Amino acid sequence: MSARVDRRAFVHAFVAGLESDALVISGLGSPTYDLFAAGERPGNFYLWGAMGGAVPMGLGLALAQPRRPVVVLTGDGEQLMGIGSLATVGVQQPANLTIVVLDNGLYGETGGQRSHAGHATDLAAVAAACGIADVRRCDHLTHAGSLADAAAAMAGPVFARVLVDASEQERVLPPRDGAANKIAFRAALGLSTF
Repeated sequence: MSARVDRRAFVHAFVAGLESDALVISGLGSPTYDLFAAGERPGNFYLWGAMGGAVPMGLGLALAQPRRPVVVLTGDGEQLMGIGSLATVGVQQPANLTIVVLDNGLYGETGGQRSHAGHATDLAAVAAACGIADVRRCDHLTHAGSLADAAAAMAGPVFARVLVDASEQERVLPPRDGAANKIAFRAALGLSTF
């Protein structure tokens, strides 16, 4: 069995190492709780309730904001829902996009059923097969710093499968007001907030 890392500690260390102008999109559920627990940042966008949408949104953002590092932080279940988006990332090759999949092998939002990643699907191998050259497997807290450095270097795209343990963490919920979240994120992008 592979080593697994505490998800909350990994995300905290990773986010602490990001450049201040990095934009971070989190997938629904635990990745959003982990990101918010690491500390509110203007460049965070919490993607409530759009399962499978984190990588497509991050890809669009990376293409629209090529001078800023863009990070997608999601879980294995959410990534499995949007698995086709990895092929589009492989075609587009956005240098500023880093995808971090927190893989506990479970569908946390629906009761902890074993996900395909918990069986035989290797999401890192899928990303590589989609044409993403920088694919990493992280299973130790010390990998968080080098992953943040890779995001800052913007020489990607980068895909990281982070093996996390399945322990239940406290739910730390960011605001659920979609309009307020959109306005705050637009401000972080330097766009009109209407």
